Amino acid sequence: MKAIRDLISCHKAGERVGITSVCSAHPLVIEATLRHALAHDAPLALIEATSNQVNQDGGYTGMTPADYRDFVWAIADRVGFPHDRLALGGDHLGPNAWTKLPAVEAMAKAEVMVANYVAAGFGKIHLDCSMSCADDPVPLPERTIAERAARLCTAAEAAYSGDPANAPSYIIGTEVPVPGGAAEDLDELAVTTPDDALATIDMHRDLFAEQGLSAAWDRVIATVVQPGVEFDHDKVVDYVPEKATALSAAIAPVDHIVFEAHSTDYQTPAALAALVRDHFAILKVGPGVTFALREALWALDAIEREIVPADRRANLRDVTIARMHAEPANWSKYYHGQGAGLDFQLNYSFSDRIRYYWPNKAITAAQDKLFANLRATVPPLPLVSQYLPIAFAAHRAGRTTLDPVDLVIAHVNATLDAYYGACHPNV
Repeated sequence: MKAIRDLISCHKAGERVGITSVCSAHPLVIEATLRHALAHDAPLALIEATSNQVNQDGGYTGMTPADYRDFVWAIADRVGFPHDRLALGGDHLGPNAWTKLPAVEAMAKAEVMVANYVAAGFGKIHLDCSMSCADDPVPLPERTIAERAARLCTAAEAAYSGDPANAPSYIIGTEVPVPGGAAEDLDELAVTTPDDALATIDMHRDLFAEQGLSAAWDRVIATVVQPGVEFDHDKVVDYVPEKATALSAAIAPVDHIVFEAHSTDYQTPAALAALVRDHFAILKVGPGVTFALREALWALDAIEREIVPADRRANLRDVTIARMHAEPANWSKYYHGQGAGLDFQLNYSFSDRIRYYWPNKAITAAQDKLFANLRATVPPLPLVSQYLPIAFAAHRAGRTTLDPVDLVIAHVNATLDAYYGACHPNV
């Protein structure tokens, strides 16, 4: 997509600008993102779906790429966000959703998925073949990762039939963090070395040329490396600029390519700004925004318990945790606590596995009932201050109403503010 490439060109020319990529399929997160972009008159909003969320088989949301596009466009239309300022991206597009299959089968499905994303109008494509399939060695050799990325790029290019000026932009890289945060405890991470980062770029460039993809290579805008940021269930590994000085310097002379930083969730505003300054011009955030969403919903649940009679309560929190216990597939590999310890992880983990459960019909019904209850009985200001102080401050400043959706969005906006400030430091 040309608009993203133009922004990257500005960064490469010396402007300290970046873009936030919000990876989510939750309608309130998407609405918050678009309303935030409108409020700040942002030239572009970038929203991405992951291969686990959205694929030709439906993913855990039940949506194909075309379904997701229509879903986001409908929200954009409702809030008045113009489509020409909205970029859609596909994150971790590769065999990630099918790693239990042999590589031949998994890659065939990945080719179909990438083609579907491009055909549906997604303009930013992350070619991620860093994961091993059922019959692959662990870890996967870097050349194999790059060869598979070139193969998926071929499928993507064949699927595009629009204006050549708006052909897809690509993200490459072999040191890709695990989608959704680390599953193990973390203390410190090794930063990608400059030599490794440049070697990865050179390898991809050569393989793209061999496959007749030189035109597509000119639209590669970023490579994924490890700047030393990550989070696990209850800790955040913060960005330390001094550890990435050489890495940052290495990308500066490389034409049309910056770094894309994954797992930036929960970084401080200062760390996010330093990442953009250091040429990590694309900041990915996913669990960080849905974690904020969950905070706001749990706060509304607490307010409901204060002002709504027990027999009329939605009990969203109880309903959600009950569904997670009943259907453990999306968290059982990640959370290993027992009793109260497990419930703490289900509720509060930075990994935010709750995000996989929001589309559940029982949970969405409880959320709708919660909102209806808090419209029928408007939360008193002291309770809003008690449980949602950020939203309370926004209300007192005249920036939001006491409607429950507006309160949620005001809380999520605090996370988006940090990213916007990092990507637009001079605004």
